Amino acid sequence: MSIRSDREKRDEWLAALRRPLPFPFGSPTWPASVARPKRRSVLGVNYETEWARRYSVRLARVAWTELVTRPLTTAVAQPSVEGLDRFKYVEAPVIFAANHLSHLDAPLVLSVLPEPWRHKLVTLAAADYFFDSKLKGAYFAFSLNAVPIERVRVSRQSADRAEALIADGWNLLIFPEGGRSPDGWGQAHRGGAAWLAARSGRPLVPVHIKGTGRLLPRGAKRLYVGDTKVTFGAPIVPDLPARQLVGRLEAAIAALADETTSDWWSARRRAAKGSTPSLTGPEASPWRRAWALGPSPKDGARARSSADQKRWPPRP
Repeated sequence: MSIRSDREKRDEWLAALRRPLPFPFGSPTWPASVARPKRRSVLGVNYETEWARRYSVRLARVAWTELVTRPLTTAVAQPSVEGLDRFKYVEAPVIFAANHLSHLDAPLVLSVLPEPWRHKLVTLAAADYFFDSKLKGAYFAFSLNAVPIERVRVSRQSADRAEALIADGWNLLIFPEGGRSPDGWGQAHRGGAAWLAARSGRPLVPVHIKGTGRLLPRGAKRLYVGDTKVTFGAPIVPDLPARQLVGRLEAAIAALADETTSDWWSARRRAAKGSTPSLTGPEASPWRRAWALGPSPKDGARARSSADQKRWPPRP
């Protein structure tokens, strides 16, 4: 009987230790009739990335970029670059606006940009994809200096954050299409890049990326090796309302795409006549649109032996 009594006393003593202290020594009780507010998520657009722009982290990212990102991207994408002289003398910060084909796009642009642009660049990334977990958010915030933005709706928080970065002297990399191309052709532009340029007064630098959609397309399970090309255009001064800037930016990137498949002079003539081919591709069946993009690196990879396919990088 005494053993049971001692056990009950011990349980009561442990329960008393677990019991919260009364107010004001502890937290006040919450009225049962009042619903508790939901806790603010620390993921998505609320993910805090200010730590990634501290001086110590920036130094670590420079080492990561020069020793890891650039060598790997160069080995896989084998990029050629045109147009770096077109914005060479523009005063920073600027907004780089590029078409979006693959997850390789941001590392590729980061790899081909010269200093000091390369190490003073912030990538605006989709909050719902790149910042849906703490691990992914930390990786992209560190490696690409990525900042979460809303892409499915207009967010004042995202706009204010991007505008503050520009005011602090950071260049921005943004993909106005809002997501990767589903079939290798361009999509209609959204107004985020143009709005930021009009609001901040900083120029837009159009960028056209070719080839990454063949190396790592949307939904791909394997990375292929091949040639890519990045073409930078002349800066666009935001002297028009944001709605008109959207069309000017889209036309500028389309002209750069035309330049990569023909030559500078022919592309300029077609742009002056308003006959530049559309970024969205031909209005045809899916197989015809895929055929119009040209051969894919994976076609050659499939023709190689199974031993060569397992080797990275694959043998020529």
